[in-house]
Amino acid sequence: MAALLKRLLQHWRPLAASGRPVGRREASLGTDTGVAVRVRFAPSPTGFLHLGGLRTALYNYIFAKKYQGSFILRLEDTDQTRLVPGAAENIEDMLEWAGIPPDESPRRGGPAGPYQQSQRLELYAQATEALLKTGAAYPCFCSPQRLELLKKEALRNHQTPRYDNRCRNLNQEQVAQKLAKDPKPSIRFRLEEAAPAFQDLVYGWNRHDVASVEGDPVIMKSDGFPTYHLACVVDDHHMGISHVLRGSEWLISTAKHLLLYQALGWQPPHFAHLPLLLNRDGSKLSKRQGDIFLEHFAADGFLPDSLLDIVTNCGSGFAGNQMGRTLPELITQFDLTQITCHSALLDLEKLPEFNRLHLQRLVSSESQRCLLVGKLQALVEEAFGSQLQNRDVLNPAYMERILLLRQGHICRLQDLVSPVYSYLWTRPAVGRVQLEAISEKVDVIAKRVLGLLERSGMTLTQDALSGELKKLSEGLEGTKHSNVMKLLRVALSGQQQGPPIAEMMVSLGPKEVKERIQKVLSS
Repeated sequence: MAALLKRLLQHWRPLAASGRPVGRREASLGTDTGVAVRVRFAPSPTGFLHLGGLRTALYNYIFAKKYQGSFILRLEDTDQTRLVPGAAENIEDMLEWAGIPPDESPRRGGPAGPYQQSQRLELYAQATEALLKTGAAYPCFCSPQRLELLKKEALRNHQTPRYDNRCRNLNQEQVAQKLAKDPKPSIRFRLEEAAPAFQDLVYGWNRHDVASVEGDPVIMKSDGFPTYHLACVVDDHHMGISHVLRGSEWLISTAKHLLLYQALGWQPPHFAHLPLLLNRDGSKLSKRQGDIFLEHFAADGFLPDSLLDIVTNCGSGFAGNQMGRTLPELITQFDLTQITCHSALLDLEKLPEFNRLHLQRLVSSESQRCLLVGKLQALVEEAFGSQLQNRDVLNPAYMERILLLRQGHICRLQDLVSPVYSYLWTRPAVGRVQLEAISEKVDVIAKRVLGLLERSGMTLTQDALSGELKKLSEGLEGTKHSNVMKLLRVALSGQQQGPPIAEMMVSLGPKEVKERIQKVLSS
């Protein structure tokens, strides 16, 4: 590190702040200039991917695909002290699970790699050297203790903490003397008094005179790693990023980034800052909320499309506000100019309904239904295992029938292995006493059901069975039809509530229904 700083500082010369005029360029979407659309999702692997990150990644992905561009995953891992083991892998895994895989990434590679900032240190060193050479940056020898005292003093006086730019005007002789004692200074960027105005694609014209409220920011730490402000500018430039779509919390920092672009002589990309995604009560999404991580939703059986649907449905940028949109529909309907500045309020209590719609769509597709059958088989094996008295329930035809009959009624595939639907996979333990408490005519009702099933030409459909079941109570004096249905429900499922009896019989099939009814007669 000392050798690197020596090389960086050999070209350094002090420079007083100057107010260079900034030209305002007219900001449009920037998709019709002949320049390839390239966007990036650049999370820090300091935690696993959650809904807020998914939404930012999704908007970038949709924008790229709408304009035949590239979606890049870049990991901003320069803060080595906060890295979480497995987070980098989880982020890319979850993007692939969500159906929005990057075109370029640490895993996939690409022409602008490497895609982890910790592997791009030479690029940041080169940019820092260029800034030192022009006097736009300078070495800072202030100790952490001094900086902490500045912060405490400001807070004590009810002021916003800021660096006092103490090292900004050191001459070369002073720098050489300090460098002999401290060969590892940090490097700060000299903020201009006149920050450039820019037209954000969501928030419109903005100008933040950061120099009046902030001290000069550190752009290169003493350990040789850059801070976010330098790294994101350098990477966006070298990766050819055309549009930066990121959270609105970075809107104020954009002035610093534009000053860096200006000092380096680079053309900045277009900026679009996305309104925050908040909880329904207006509070911020937090990594401390364990239930907002994508792996949690995946483990609980929620479909990727339902998450993409709900995080876009609660915000703006799309025609209408309907539920049930697929990713291709989101891409078609997306309009960046329609994104408003209002925060998006996420109501996760509605997620099961979103999932129900997308699960129903998958069930109605023959190819997708086959995939669901395989997943359901695994769920049944896991939930019931050795309890399965009859492994015929794992037959794909049986499982497909269950899916078709229950589509629109279940919100997740896992619902089918909940206790409510256990009768589909295992035979209930029902005693005669339990049935006689419902009706004394257990044997008569059971024999009538068997006769119904054995009737020649009887088609076991819901409509046909519903009509015949209504006749079961005819001639049974003192027995209500509702009690007959209740008895059949308990005999077939062991439960007081559930799907219609006709559907239960069609689900189980005539053979299984007969065996369960005959068990009643023999008990």
